[in-house]
Amino acid sequence: MVDRKMRPLRLQLSDVAAAHLRDQITSGNLGAGAPVRPEVVADELGISTTPAREALQALRAEGFLDLAPRRGFTVAKLDGNDIRDMFLVQSQVSGELASRATEKATPEVIERLEEIHAALIKAANEGDLERLEELNHQFHREINLAAAAPRLAQVIRLASRYAPSRFYASIPGWPETTVNDHQTLLDAIRNGDAELARSEMTQHVHVAGEQLASYIDSRISA
Repeated sequence: MVDRKMRPLRLQLSDVAAAHLRDQITSGNLGAGAPVRPEVVADELGISTTPAREALQALRAEGFLDLAPRRGFTVAKLDGNDIRDMFLVQSQVSGELASRATEKATPEVIERLEEIHAALIKAANEGDLERLEELNHQFHREINLAAAAPRLAQVIRLASRYAPSRFYASIPGWPETTVNDHQTLLDAIRNGDAELARSEMTQHVHVAGEQLASYIDSRISA
């Protein structure tokens, strides 16, 4: 059932700090060139400076931060075109995963997707945006697992770091779009139409990326 509790992954403190900073950067709360000091991050999150420094080094490797002599870590330039490039990759890989999932989907997988989608519709109707976003992630994760392509799924996990947590639920019209897109995608998987599933997923992720890119551009120009 959808509401079954899954054991959460035990995250390292450095991972928590990195996720926090990614959200701050991709949401526009930390603009390009803003200084990011491990002591400040540690104080904000109530952790020691060691995992905070590890987080900053990880974000530098991912391209979110720059490091300059005597200046320390600063936020790297990130604009809408950077987001579009990342979502171009994500949309193509997501489409491939959806196609493979359709070819391999068992009745049990389809039943789980139907349960998640029904719960997603309920959350949208009730205006429960936090639950809606959680179910959206579950829906996509179920498809990615069904594809049985862990290396491609890893690409998705890396690319998705450029989307801030709980971002899409704040976009007007996103709940309705998600419900409609997922219904069409679910129908394609149920009917075994791998190419339709590919095209629907590719377009779905592309639109999401464009929404985020437009948001980033608007924050920069404000």
